[in-house]
Amino acid sequence: MLTILGFAMIATFLVLIMMKKMSPIAALVLIPALFCVAVGQGAQLGDYVIEGVGKLAPTAAMLMFAIVYFGVMIDVGLFDPIVRGILRFCKADPVRVVVGTAVLAAIVSLDGDGSTTFMITVSAMYPLYKRLGMSLVVMTGVAATANGVMNTLPWGGPTARAATALKLDAADIFVPMIPALGAGLLFVFVLAYVLGRRERKRIGYLSLDDVLAPKNETVLVAAGAGDVAGGVTSDGDGGAGGGRAGGRGAGKAGPGKAGSGEAGSGKAGSGEAGSGNAGSGEVDELGSNALGAPGVLGSGAVPAAAGHGAGEEGFRGLDPERETLRPRLYWFNAGLTVALLAAMITELLPIPVLFLLGAALALTVNYPKPADQKARIAAHADNVLNVAGMVFAAAVFTGVLTGTGMVKHMADWLVGAIPEGMGPHMALVTGVLSLPLTYFMSNDGFYFGVLPVLAEAGAAHGVSPLEIARASLVGQALHMSSPLVPAVYVLVGMAKVEFGDHTRFTVKWAALTSLVVLAAGILFGII
Repeated sequence: MLTILGFAMIATFLVLIMMKKMSPIAALVLIPALFCVAVGQGAQLGDYVIEGVGKLAPTAAMLMFAIVYFGVMIDVGLFDPIVRGILRFCKADPVRVVVGTAVLAAIVSLDGDGSTTFMITVSAMYPLYKRLGMSLVVMTGVAATANGVMNTLPWGGPTARAATALKLDAADIFVPMIPALGAGLLFVFVLAYVLGRRERKRIGYLSLDDVLAPKNETVLVAAGAGDVAGGVTSDGDGGAGGGRAGGRGAGKAGPGKAGSGEAGSGKAGSGEAGSGNAGSGEVDELGSNALGAPGVLGSGAVPAAAGHGAGEEGFRGLDPERETLRPRLYWFNAGLTVALLAAMITELLPIPVLFLLGAALALTVNYPKPADQKARIAAHADNVLNVAGMVFAAAVFTGVLTGTGMVKHMADWLVGAIPEGMGPHMALVTGVLSLPLTYFMSNDGFYFGVLPVLAEAGAAHGVSPLEIARASLVGQALHMSSPLVPAVYVLVGMAKVEFGDHTRFTVKWAALTSLVVLAAGILFGII
């Protein structure tokens, strides 16, 4: 019964958030609470939640102060040269932008922490996606999948857990897996190229001058899958040529009034621009904010790409005039960030402590006045609250899933369902099972609860524990988009993407990446 209820609880959660019937925070809290009562353990709900919160509290603290730290670094302009450099390298080509996202996420993932990887990647790439009107779920999907492959580094977590659980050396597990993981990462780059081609086909190709143009010059943007405003301007002047564009851009051109203050009937992004009404882009196969046909904004146009408001500060990373910049402290901030990442990799102090100290130091040096410090903290309070709230809500979900025994029963059922004849192929079985199990369970639950059972079953048929441990890393590309991974909420929160949209878009590609790693491992004789 607990097995059925466990799978039913997870399925209910995923269906509701993907259909946008509930917010992730509400679903993470209410669904497990109801299922806890359903299994007759409602009296222990408080204990399960407190235990779950206790386990995730350090993660929540780390994310809170990491968001403040990297938020301050964005404010002071640390990443501005990176954004400009990437923009010039990408040449406003969506293909290069998406591939650049994958490369940047993979490189930054060397620090071994998903949260910092996503914060740096989104900070650098978000303004570019906004400026070009590209789908933001492409960014989150590619970044999450690239980070998932790189998350297998010995200091990233899964490899160390597998080594600890099976009493093996982490190097013996990871080093032979490098060719297979390299194949997985290469597949991510190919995937990024394909998705970039789709984006280029959808929104077209812009010149660098178009993208770098000031906001009062004509730029190409894409509007939501509704009415496209022909020349919506910031002062309310309507441009000519408004028309309706739906789905992937196929649409019928319609008349628009010139200079009358009207923007056809155009809905573009959220927030009013001139007399154009607010509207959010339809979600199609490309996910959240997948935009319709390109439209040309008239003089004085305010870009309304990616389904966000025309007045939104989406391009602050490229604004050289913002008051929060601290150019004289650039090298101090760069050195502080490098030192912080180095301390994380060498485990000088616990990560939450490092970010707490780093955030306090960054605020104090860059903004000596207490009023300025409060203003910077307030500016990032939304992200902090959203992410921390999501983590503590996830603590309810994991607490109930573990406390009621659902996780154990689900794992035992899956292991017991393995046919006897598959015994000699337990490494392959472990690789396949790692996809759903690491998605529906925490890494701790899988590596310390399930992996030893799989290794024991494999040993009975002569399968080496090393092969089992290597195969267990296969599912990490998918794991990084699991609703039980706190870092994914940093990714979707900073990118302003609905978690359900991210899930719907990313899961299939991440699962395919994991299968590529598994196939490469078998082909190279590693698994």
